[in-house]
Amino acid sequence: MRTAKDRRVLLVVGFLLIAANLRAALTSVGPLLETIRRDVGLSAGEAGFIGTVPLLTFAAVSPQVPRLARRFGVDPMLWVAMLTLVIGIVLRSLPVAGLLWVGTVLLGAAISVGNVLLPSMIKRDFPDHIGAVTGVYTAVIGVVASIAAGVAVPLAGVLPGGWRASLGCWAGFALVAFALWTPLGRRRPEPEPAALRPRAPWRSPLAWEVSAFMALSACGFYTMLAWFPSIVQSTGASEEYAGWALFVYQLVGVVMSIAVPPVLARLPDQRAVAATGSLLALAGYLGLLVAPRPTMLWAVVTGVGAGVLFFLALAFFSLRAADPRSSASLSGMGQSLGYLFAAVGPVAIGALHDATGGWRVPLAVLVGVAAVHTVIGLRAGRDAHVRV
Repeated sequence: MRTAKDRRVLLVVGFLLIAANLRAALTSVGPLLETIRRDVGLSAGEAGFIGTVPLLTFAAVSPQVPRLARRFGVDPMLWVAMLTLVIGIVLRSLPVAGLLWVGTVLLGAAISVGNVLLPSMIKRDFPDHIGAVTGVYTAVIGVVASIAAGVAVPLAGVLPGGWRASLGCWAGFALVAFALWTPLGRRRPEPEPAALRPRAPWRSPLAWEVSAFMALSACGFYTMLAWFPSIVQSTGASEEYAGWALFVYQLVGVVMSIAVPPVLARLPDQRAVAATGSLLALAGYLGLLVAPRPTMLWAVVTGVGAGVLFFLALAFFSLRAADPRSSASLSGMGQSLGYLFAAVGPVAIGALHDATGGWRVPLAVLVGVAAVHTVIGLRAGRDAHVRV
């Protein structure tokens, strides 16, 4: 029979394993995209859509997750999500026409459940350590995502199945999370009185501010993820140097996920930190626009800003909610709008680049977006709560 301490350890380890599975299936695709395109016979646009489908799935599925979690329970939903993730990764890796897309949609839906429910779980199980737990959570996501991207090509070179085996091997990692979560996934939720069932927070100004903060954070991050190497190469740098600059950008973001929580613990609210992160991102974009040559410097500056903003965007779903139910509803709303905006951002910036023949106008737009982000951060970071 498990003791309370055993259950706590199981909860923490399971929580971290689920967090570790929320990006690896996505970031492992990018380095192999050209190989996939040639092997499957996709156009460049179709290949690019492989990265957009999960974001659109996030936007479509996220609003439904709180309602399903209230009916079936947070822990069973996470358990089913890990099983769905395993199935989605396997299907995506099979040499059968059409399963590449089916698997991508399924794994995107599974990740959506984790994206929405982990902040609610933090609010429920770690209410006195929201900043610290969110920092560990975002750091784990970033570290595993970077590793998955880094080993994708080497694995494809040594495994018998090539790129399919390289992508498919992450099903084993998700299966471990599924197995470990099984004892928790069998727990049934207590039925809620109808009067206590929360409504979606669409009428809350604060919920819209938190959602806008998430949308701008996700848009900036995914836009840089897509185009930063191209921006660096436009300065005359090599492809290899551009790859290292992107690595530094992501690594610095992971470091900030660990460094920010102790700072938050000393502050009455998060307005100053939110504004600082936005202004650092603005400074990085402005540097790339005005004096792009020290590109590694701007990789660090924008990476620090992105790391702060990404951490806060996730933490706000717990910090701005009055209770775990409200956290799940706020997370569903924020992530739906956030990832929809994130899916549009890289495409719009790329279109601007094609229309203007350079990166000056797109970078100027990013500077403007970061300025708006600063204002939104001052609103979303104040000490207030959404209750639904």
